[in-house]
Amino acid sequence: MSLAKYIDHTALKPDTTLEQIDALLSEAKEYGFKSVCVNPTHVAHAKKALEGTDVLVCTVIGFPLGANTSEVKAFETEDAIKKGASEVDMVINIGALKDGRDEDVKKDIESVVSAANGVTTKVIIETSLLTDAEKVRACELAVAAGADFVKTSTGFSTGGATAEDIKLMRETVGPDIGVKASGGIRSYEDVKTMIDNGATRIGASAGVKILKGEASDSDY
Repeated sequence: MSLAKYIDHTALKPDTTLEQIDALLSEAKEYGFKSVCVNPTHVAHAKKALEGTDVLVCTVIGFPLGANTSEVKAFETEDAIKKGASEVDMVINIGALKDGRDEDVKKDIESVVSAANGVTTKVIIETSLLTDAEKVRACELAVAAGADFVKTSTGFSTGGATAEDIKLMRETVGPDIGVKASGGIRSYEDVKTMIDNGATRIGASAGVKILKGEASDSDY
């Protein structure tokens, strides 16, 4: 598989303009990224622009805090899919996980998986806020809830993906669930390290520079 097909080409900053989204879409078509990952307000535009290509449209749910209610996350998921999303990346209820309310965390994930109705669902656990034991529990809950992927980070918290976290997540979920590394991935070397440790998808805003072998100063 080509390196580009590992990458969700990403633009999620709150001040992202339509001009920047159009540039992202053009790059996705030119380089053949797996998907573009955009905020829900840009899903319909992205879907229309990518018609006739194999580039998927990914969006985010309960982003970036994960603090929305499960009902809101479910509606957001249904709405995004209706507008053309073919993958959704949801943020877990991080506080509930830290409280030890594992059943609540699982039900929250299940609400999105159910609303997605077969659409690929990735579960962002925000590794920088968790202990290793909490990372393991979060991954186990995501698998139990029927998610397709676990994902490290939003890129908007206190840290991003690390090789150690990817390795731990892969060991926890086994070989059949995807692991997405995101947050602070800026170079070809970063991508290779993540894949070597078990990542099957990369979220990055620096996809073009990564493919060109150049370094980026992007935070997410």
